[in-house]
Amino acid sequence: MFKKLLIANRGEIACRVIRTARRMGIATVAVYSEADKHAQHVALADEALPIGPAPAAHSYLAIEKILEACKQSGAEAVHPGYGFLSERADFAQALCDMGVAFVGPHPRAIEAMGDKIASKKLARAANVSTVPGFVGAIEDEAHARAIAEEIGYPVMIKASAGGGGKGMRIAHSGDEITDCLARAASEAKASFGDERLLIEKFIADPRHIEIQVLGDKYGGLIHLGERECSIQRRHQKVVEEAPSPFVDEAMRREMGEQAIALAAAVNYDSAGTVEFVVAQDKSFYFLEMNTRLQVEHPVTELVTGVDLVEEMIKVAAGAPLSISQRDVHLRGAAIESRIYAEDPARNFLPSVGRLTTYRPPAQGHEDGITLRLDGGVLEGDEISIHYDPMVAKLVTHAGDRAAAIDAQARALDQFAIEGVGHNIPFLAALMAHPRFKAGDLSTAFIAREYPGGFAPLAPEGEAAHLFVVVAAAMDHLLNERKRLISGQMRASVPVAFERDRSVILGKTRHDVKLEEADDGLQIRFEATGHLHQCASDWAPGRPIWTGVVDGEEVGFRIRSLLNGWSLAHGPYAAQAYVYTRREAELAALMPDKRPADRTKLLLCPMPGLIKAINVSAGQQVKAGETLCVVEAMKMENALQAAQDGTVKKIFAREGESLAVDAAIMEFT
Repeated sequence: MFKKLLIANRGEIACRVIRTARRMGIATVAVYSEADKHAQHVALADEALPIGPAPAAHSYLAIEKILEACKQSGAEAVHPGYGFLSERADFAQALCDMGVAFVGPHPRAIEAMGDKIASKKLARAANVSTVPGFVGAIEDEAHARAIAEEIGYPVMIKASAGGGGKGMRIAHSGDEITDCLARAASEAKASFGDERLLIEKFIADPRHIEIQVLGDKYGGLIHLGERECSIQRRHQKVVEEAPSPFVDEAMRREMGEQAIALAAAVNYDSAGTVEFVVAQDKSFYFLEMNTRLQVEHPVTELVTGVDLVEEMIKVAAGAPLSISQRDVHLRGAAIESRIYAEDPARNFLPSVGRLTTYRPPAQGHEDGITLRLDGGVLEGDEISIHYDPMVAKLVTHAGDRAAAIDAQARALDQFAIEGVGHNIPFLAALMAHPRFKAGDLSTAFIAREYPGGFAPLAPEGEAAHLFVVVAAAMDHLLNERKRLISGQMRASVPVAFERDRSVILGKTRHDVKLEEADDGLQIRFEATGHLHQCASDWAPGRPIWTGVVDGEEVGFRIRSLLNGWSLAHGPYAAQAYVYTRREAELAALMPDKRPADRTKLLLCPMPGLIKAINVSAGQQVKAGETLCVVEAMKMENALQAAQDGTVKKIFAREGESLAVDAAIMEFT
């Protein structure tokens, strides 16, 4: 077994590899860019080496710098994680040439499967079902149009190299071909250094299901069942689960056999994933093979009990697989949510900044529920514009899918993040969505259910009562603490505790009466007579309120406001202000502050780099016309005109970095 392992990556996956290596008794070496000097993976590793400036092209993607780090540290093996150099055959070959083991498949397999064109040819030769399309690189726009006309719209234009949603665009008609080609090629070149593109038929309303395979250097090959990854936005996965609620035993066996046949065609010898696009009639087609560890590997680990990173390391060291196909059994169900730094209200655009609060729920196993967190940040860390916006992965495992979803929902309600925009309220809404609970999924789920992005729901009915109860209970605790402060004036005069409170939730006033009970509080709504029991051990300053309301355990993400709190629970969010009756009467007389009119400005929707400005001052533009392109988190975002108009003034320049909501241009 190796004595020292270098991890050529950053963030949560670097931390995750370090933990398994440490358990195996292997010393670890981290590498870091200037932006990651104080990152968690650097602190966790036994030693760490700098590899260059923040941009990935000059650090984590710089092969020569990783090789130099191997020489300096004396590392015997390198685990690439995912992304960056994980699917670069030249990197794996360079390590082999210098006598360092690559914890992944051999270079020829990476080269064959990492190229989508070559992999489709191999898949067809191995009798694996493939999507209709042109198996070859697009020569030019005319060639692309001819192929699209032949196979029929909509078509998927995608990078031949790489994955992760980068360099992928859907063209629904010939009018969209030009822009889709430009954006896909630009992203592909920036992310993978290879701008070759291919075209294939876009399967409408499909599911995304993938098979985890594992091989050794002696011809041993097994699969560990499937993962469902249909909940995506912009071709990037958001929620994954294992097993799929759509796949039966016969389908699982057939998909597994095809995945193994493809892996066998290239003598695959590590962990890998064969991805399929699956139609609603259960027909499935090979999409691509990822020759690396997947982001969503934890759900497979929890349902099979197999540590994929450990198996990868052992295989790289020359050991045979420790399990056979008959040893693979899927137990229970696992759900993984990717916590992203993004703004769901702005159609999920990335967010950057410092994590002023980062309090994840406690990991562990209790009452048949396992909660796992794969993270790579700590409170105070910065989410950088240079890297992927994923903050952490929250995974729950239970005896069945419904219990795993419920556990995930409870855990999300106990996950506090402040300082950056994040998608926790959206993920909580997904867990409560009837279609998701029913397993009625497709890759178009988010686009259809949340076409303009996501905004939390305003609580109504029972949900509103729950918000009022929690706000009133916190206010009561604060008042009790104030009464215990020593040295107050008129201390000898008994101060009567006002039991009546008015909670303003949104625009609705709820008058309640509080009574202390042996096991907490009783809160009665005066208008309806509803009585609620509430108990909690919450203390002021905690960003999460947990307690029992009417016998049910609940959690709230909270943020203090003047005279109240910003509260979020499940798919709901609201501001709640707690007053005495007289204070509520006076508050109702206060005027509302109206925001400034910025409707004539094009604002930068996320912190990013102005890649291109397509218009000039005085130019007339039509609705839907691309005004500029903003690059953030390795993705290009084309900002389009919402309506016809004339550009009055342009404030930004190409190559300039802008903050969120910075003005780019103004219209007359």
